[in-house]
Amino acid sequence: MKRKIQILFLGMLVFSSYVLASAVKDDAIKQLKKIGVVAIDTISGYESKYILPDEEVNEIFIDQIDSLLNSWYIQNSYVLDSDNLALDNSEMGSLPDSVYIQRLQTIESYVDLSFNKTVKNYIELYTQKRRELTEVMLGLSTYYFPLFEEMLDKYDMPMELKYLPIIESALNPTARSKANAVGLWQFMYATGKMYKLNVGTYIDDRRDPVKSTEAAVKYLRDLYKIYNNWHLVIAAYNCGPGNVNKAIRRSGGARDYWTIYYRLPRETRGYVPAYIAAAYVMNNYQLHNLQAKSPDFPIVTDTMQVRSYLHFDQISNVLGVSVEELKALNPQYRMNIIPAKQDSPYDLRIPVDAVSDYIDLEDEILAYNREEYFPNNEILEPQSNSYVSADVKGKAKLSYTVKSGDNLGYIAEWFHVRASDLRYWNNISRNLIKVGQKLTIYVPDGQTDHFSVVNGMSFSQKQAFAKKTPVTKITASSSQITSDSEYVYYTVKSGDSLWSIARQFPGISNQDIVRLNNMSNGNSIKPGQKLKIQPKT
Repeated sequence: MKRKIQILFLGMLVFSSYVLASAVKDDAIKQLKKIGVVAIDTISGYESKYILPDEEVNEIFIDQIDSLLNSWYIQNSYVLDSDNLALDNSEMGSLPDSVYIQRLQTIESYVDLSFNKTVKNYIELYTQKRRELTEVMLGLSTYYFPLFEEMLDKYDMPMELKYLPIIESALNPTARSKANAVGLWQFMYATGKMYKLNVGTYIDDRRDPVKSTEAAVKYLRDLYKIYNNWHLVIAAYNCGPGNVNKAIRRSGGARDYWTIYYRLPRETRGYVPAYIAAAYVMNNYQLHNLQAKSPDFPIVTDTMQVRSYLHFDQISNVLGVSVEELKALNPQYRMNIIPAKQDSPYDLRIPVDAVSDYIDLEDEILAYNREEYFPNNEILEPQSNSYVSADVKGKAKLSYTVKSGDNLGYIAEWFHVRASDLRYWNNISRNLIKVGQKLTIYVPDGQTDHFSVVNGMSFSQKQAFAKKTPVTKITASSSQITSDSEYVYYTVKSGDSLWSIARQFPGISNQDIVRLNNMSNGNSIKPGQKLKIQPKT
């Protein structure tokens, strides 16, 4: 009898789990009409069946996007200035709810874009409080969205899922969260491995825009097979299926995001509202006088296949494409080394105008100083001296004395360099540093005055200092620069790229130079060519 009761109990448990995991799919059209709208000020005749949330923007989310704005990647991919746009005051204030609702309803979306006061708070975060970051993301979207859309189309997934990396990483492929999630799509190590992303000494596929996007789309597809509801999928992507399943059980089996809202972790409660806000902003940014800030790396690129060990310096010295551009286009390579072999090729993304030169000069690129970079055609363990000689051309050397409370992460942020660079420059293992130790740090030429003051600052001063954008002094020789009352004329020299030229003029981006000189693109400059530049005061 006891055994029969146990069997019956187990059967009931299995049945209830089955019901939860295989609930009938909601019709998509009914979902779009069903999800509640709150605070309708001019629309009548609608009643919501939900008690909808009214929460302020999560402080954790604000801290996350602020840290991304001040990250090494953003600071080195953009020339940010403090110029204020001419703003329409009517759009800077809080708009009537009906305006937001009407705009959301005009967006074609299979993923429901419902509205409530929490969604409104996130919309206003993007359109008012963090406008500069939004403009940065708008610029980056012109490069990354086509990659996302191609992969979403490949797996027949809703195109509007391309907005997810906005709230995951602010479109920063080198982003790393406090929980050690990495990349555009913020993969944890274990989840990345589950979807065949390689994470090793030289490669981190979580930072590869193409590979990580394919893995993320597969993961989203698998989550949809479980939940059949995109809001729940998006929530599960953020906090994991386990937390979503707990919220469903604690809500009596409800399979609607707004019903289980208060049963979810607080960080995840803001995740779907932030997603809806991101979709709103990406489709309505012009109505808020937001303008895309173009990144200082080429938008139009092509992919080459590499079948031998290759260092970014070899490519840069032969093709004239800066190492900084190569890093921005290939963030998956952690040490500027492509560990490719004949039977194990890797991809290299380069500016489209450099493709023909790469094909013609591939043998020369591979042979350039090969014994220096790969003695006996082997990748050796990086040593401090060899790394410095290969990676600090055009940079100035500074010394920093370690203080109590310092760690490599903080120091890297203060000097706008990578912690991995600090380790290589100073032959540090396992991030171990001690008070009084002198660290060698390399910063761009022209920025020594900016960074030399760090040694004398308190910890709180250094934390505030890290958010300031360094100004690079003009380092070109006098023979390269002429001027008149309005413009400066720069004569291109061998090895110059538009990116490196723009960096010599505070507040100028490569796109500014392209526009002022009526150039079709930024990769066709030649030695001896004169470029018109309008310095910013």
